[in-house]
Amino acid sequence: MRGMFAESMTIGDAIAWGTSLLDETDSIPAARSRSDAILLLRHVLGIPHAEMYAYRERPLTALQTEAFNAQLQQRLRGVPIQYITGEQEFFGLPFRVTPDVLIPRPETEHLVEAAIARLQGVKGAQVADVGTGSGAIAVALAHSLLTAEIVALDISPAALAVASENAKQNGVVARIRFVESDLLSAVVGERFNAIVSNPPYIAESERMSLPVEVREHEPAQALFAGHTGLEVYRRLIPAALPMLVSDGWLMMEIGHGQRDSVGALLNDADWDGVEFLPDLQGIPRVVMARKR
Repeated sequence: MRGMFAESMTIGDAIAWGTSLLDETDSIPAARSRSDAILLLRHVLGIPHAEMYAYRERPLTALQTEAFNAQLQQRLRGVPIQYITGEQEFFGLPFRVTPDVLIPRPETEHLVEAAIARLQGVKGAQVADVGTGSGAIAVALAHSLLTAEIVALDISPAALAVASENAKQNGVVARIRFVESDLLSAVVGERFNAIVSNPPYIAESERMSLPVEVREHEPAQALFAGHTGLEVYRRLIPAALPMLVSDGWLMMEIGHGQRDSVGALLNDADWDGVEFLPDLQGIPRVVMARKR
């Protein structure tokens, strides 16, 4: 056990102790030590953020102290906060996350927003979410597009189980079909108004440049796409084209610096132009192509 551990401490003591403990590791940015300690303690205590400060002198029970220490030890090993708490918010909705799925990130909300903007006038829109993972995109779309029917595809049965649970938790499971599939292979012959995806797009050569909590704890098959990071795009783009209705959309998240490479893969006369949308930092984050 690392750091000074006291079996009896107050909320204020626990925050200070957890912060100092997390400060000892290089795998967590120092700026996050205090906020991570507070998040973990809140999860153990099950209380709102405001109560952490209003009741700083409240003592922890022995069981709460032990649970907090156990979670801190996981964090010291680089386990992401979201896998420790099992929770992550996305598009204003609660999601359960496990090491079987990629942790939903704010950048992916741009993809959801783009899809909603283009499908909100389509009654009964048929949508395929390729590589659904936690189901974040599929659930967010079903929550916002009240008549849409969505098929959530993933090669991982464990990921599909998590996605199904999230659909139930958010009240949209009746309009999402979960299918084990390598990209679109299990739904060949179906037609969609939109195919959306946040595919793996990190090159294997970039693995060691990633934070420890990403490269050692998030699922590799949801992160890496061969030597260039483009392998999934090379397979998905031609597979998607015949499965879209006329004027249907292919919308995908892309990585930093991939704009030109992905744009070149969409250089086909059957696509009616290609558009890129930036994230809040001005980095091209979403690519959209419309079928003629």
